[in-house]
Amino acid sequence: MKRPKLRKASKRLSCHKRYKIQKKIREHHRKVRKEAKKRGHKKPKKDPGIPSAAPFKEELLREAEQRKQRLEELKQKQKLNRQKEHEKKRKLEAKKNAATIKEKAEGQESSGKSKGKTKKPLNKNSKKSFCRELSKVLEASDVVLEVLDARDPMGCRCPQLEQAVTSSGGNKKLLLVLNKIDLVPKDNIEKWLNYLKKEFPTVAFKSATMMKDKTMQEQVTKRHARVDFSETSQYFGSKCLLKLLQGYGKTQDRAIQVGVVGFPNVGKSSIINSLKGKRACNVGLTRGVTKSMQAVHLDKQTKMLDSPSIIADPSNSALALALRSIIDPEGSDSAVVLEGVNAIINHCSKQQVMMHYNIPDFRDPEEFLSLLAQKRGMLKKGGVPDIENMAKLVLCDWTGARIKYYSQPPGSQKPPPYLTEQKIAEMQEGFNLNNLEQENSNTVQALKHPSPASSIAFQSAGMTNGTIEENKVIEEGSNWGNTETSKEEEEEEDEEEEEEFTESDDDEDDMEEDDDDDDDVKEESQVQVTRRAKPGKHQTNPTNPKEQRAGNERSRSLSFSLDKPADEDDAYDFNTDYV
Repeated sequence: MKRPKLRKASKRLSCHKRYKIQKKIREHHRKVRKEAKKRGHKKPKKDPGIPSAAPFKEELLREAEQRKQRLEELKQKQKLNRQKEHEKKRKLEAKKNAATIKEKAEGQESSGKSKGKTKKPLNKNSKKSFCRELSKVLEASDVVLEVLDARDPMGCRCPQLEQAVTSSGGNKKLLLVLNKIDLVPKDNIEKWLNYLKKEFPTVAFKSATMMKDKTMQEQVTKRHARVDFSETSQYFGSKCLLKLLQGYGKTQDRAIQVGVVGFPNVGKSSIINSLKGKRACNVGLTRGVTKSMQAVHLDKQTKMLDSPSIIADPSNSALALALRSIIDPEGSDSAVVLEGVNAIINHCSKQQVMMHYNIPDFRDPEEFLSLLAQKRGMLKKGGVPDIENMAKLVLCDWTGARIKYYSQPPGSQKPPPYLTEQKIAEMQEGFNLNNLEQENSNTVQALKHPSPASSIAFQSAGMTNGTIEENKVIEEGSNWGNTETSKEEEEEEDEEEEEEFTESDDDEDDMEEDDDDDDDVKEESQVQVTRRAKPGKHQTNPTNPKEQRAGNERSRSLSFSLDKPADEDDAYDFNTDYV
């Protein structure tokens, strides 16, 4: 049975209400007229114009037009005079500010000289601090565990780290830990274990992503909530790794220190928590949770050293930087995130990506992001897909443990140039490799692996170059040396540009006055340059002076093309802010 249509409410008014509204309007008009009469303001009479029968009508009209033009010219001159007075005031203020800035700079230089050469403490979040802590771990360790993501083991290997450990001497050992094996098909794990064990001893591992601790147990009992730790607290391969380390410690007849290193989000701290059996190190989905070296005692003979992540070198490909960089997607530039997502999608099987995300065919990664944003309801104003935020979500999924993808090992075994047969034999010395192989097969058999059809085939970009030495780290912050070297060049460019603006924007009648004020304009441009060259608290300058000059020229050309309207007055100076 059809539902009856509801009638819309009528807009008709009752006569009583309509007459009442009209009466109120008449009273209001009467009141307005009475007040206008008291003030004495009368309506201006409309100019009837010159009658057509009047003699000399054309001459009168011409005189009226000339009178009107003279009034307009007078207004324009008054406007220009006001602008010039305002400009002079601004120049005087700029001179005063320049003098105060010079005094402050001289005071800072004198205070800096008196202090002498004192090293400032590094920020814990800086890349140099991460490299310093990583080098501490490498120096203090007897055994170094390089943690690899089983989905892309070759992309998680750092040749600089492996070369530093193998060439350090002092009987240091390097072990490879293949973590997150539960996200990769079983056949693929066995292929990678067979490939990697020919270079370094390799341990298959599945770490616990969430461990119980005392504080968590108290919160659960107080709130009477039930938290399921069955899947997240399970770990495999810990007994195998502990036996391997304890066996090596017995051959050395002393306590050993084991350093855990690797790129971001490979599970370094989670491995230590799994070996300890409880939450000893902080873990999280965000990159760079561990900022300094942390020591965790497993027993009297074994001490684990947790380290910050390896810094990926900027010369790597966009794919390697997207998956191995320490930059958080939420805080980074949207263009960098989009470039990383494009590289990831281009290195995957298109059909499997469509099946995983349940979206139709797409031509390029941008169309993929727009389709996914429409499906998940991530829309901007007007129904436009929010591609930037969608790219950040996709990148977080791929760097975390949500996406199940796998990569194939290389077809031929070609060890790096720093790995000779003698070095490989030295790295394998002191470990029970037969027992290790048996334990790895037991670990792989005990786990439930995804099928190749439900995973995404991924093409690895090879080893990822990392920066281990503190001297080679390029910080993103501002550098005083670069700003000082490029300051003189910027001043010369700004002076030339100021002269171009004044020559093109001056009026013919006022050319002499503007020539007298050119020196003041140049001084003002120098003040602006000193302000721009002086880095503030939240300001970041490019380290390369050529890039800095290119950016300044680009911004000036854009501002000139955008700020210059076609019908603007000729005497208006675009380089001056009249607000």
